[in-house]
Amino acid sequence: MQTLYTTDELAQFCERAKGKPYITVDTEFLRERTYYSKLCLVQLALPGADGEAVLLDPLVDGLSLDPLMELFRDESIVKVFHAARQDLEIFYIDNGVIPTPLFDTQVAAMVCGFGEQVGYETLVKKIAKQQLDKSSRFTDWSRRPLTDAQKTYALADVTHLRDIYEYLSAKLEETGRARWVNEELAVLTAPETYVTKPEDAWKRVKTRSASPRFLAIVSRLAAFRESYAQERNIPRNRVFKDDALVELASTKPANAQDLGRSRLLLREARKGPIADGILAAVQEGLNMPKDQLPKADDLRDKLQVNPALADLLRVLLKAKTEKSGVASKLIAPASDLDAIAAGMRDVPALSGWRREVFGLDALRLCDGQIALAAKGKNVEVIEL
Repeated sequence: MQTLYTTDELAQFCERAKGKPYITVDTEFLRERTYYSKLCLVQLALPGADGEAVLLDPLVDGLSLDPLMELFRDESIVKVFHAARQDLEIFYIDNGVIPTPLFDTQVAAMVCGFGEQVGYETLVKKIAKQQLDKSSRFTDWSRRPLTDAQKTYALADVTHLRDIYEYLSAKLEETGRARWVNEELAVLTAPETYVTKPEDAWKRVKTRSASPRFLAIVSRLAAFRESYAQERNIPRNRVFKDDALVELASTKPANAQDLGRSRLLLREARKGPIADGILAAVQEGLNMPKDQLPKADDLRDKLQVNPALADLLRVLLKAKTEKSGVASKLIAPASDLDAIAAGMRDVPALSGWRREVFGLDALRLCDGQIALAAKGKNVEVIEL
């Protein structure tokens, strides 16, 4: 099990990778104690059953990832990941690079009939016909030295990935669905996917009230928390949790004494820079001009959904899923079906490859141009 510890060793490996059709990649990282993921290990493998597979230790002092970033920019080599989002976030945040061209075997598997959010272990079993030892899955990857069990586990994440990629890639070419996967990967390769703007952080906070003034305070508290966590690289929940944020927006503390009466605020947040930030954020929310107050995105909650039509769309989706083999949630989540049944047309299920698989017939069903009929265990589309 070869481990690369120097920039020269990494550069030599990357040189050997040039000219190869693809390279498989995985990472191990920690995020429990930080805002940004801490990269602890990179696994890389070249094509072929006996192709070179190595571990790269990014925690070694003086090691530069520049040769790997250069390889990631080489558009003649496909970079193969499984469930790539967190891996790509690390490379983009740390190095400003998103590997291209990209192939995500989890996305491809959903398009090829392996179900929703299919795990790597399942694909190894079904495609590579191998079993994975997952005993090292939740170990501390920042500790050194790594054990042989950890190294074996880590390498398995890129060696079996070669068989999975070659199988899925061939399947996509055979079915003509490679374009579908590329459409999905456009989001993963967009830099904005990995940028968290403090001013937008409030949209992730679940609240019961839609009062614009209440939401203004929520927005300023969430923005302060996000900025504070980013600057110090600590988890946002270490600043204060969502339930404390909502409580603060409701009680509107004006001074340290008010903060001391909070039931949900951590002790560390009742004094010092966090307390100062909270009080300032609450005042900013209270003073926000009326024309700048945020509004809840509750449009879909107020949709006049035709329940019978929504049920028919679900039946149509099930029929299309069975026929195409594509995971139903990838084609159209329940919220999209309800939106279509309420008359909305600007939904993902009606555009791109989804329009071919489901969207066109969904619109025809809404317009009364087709009907659905049961034939044995199957549902068929009937032209009217």
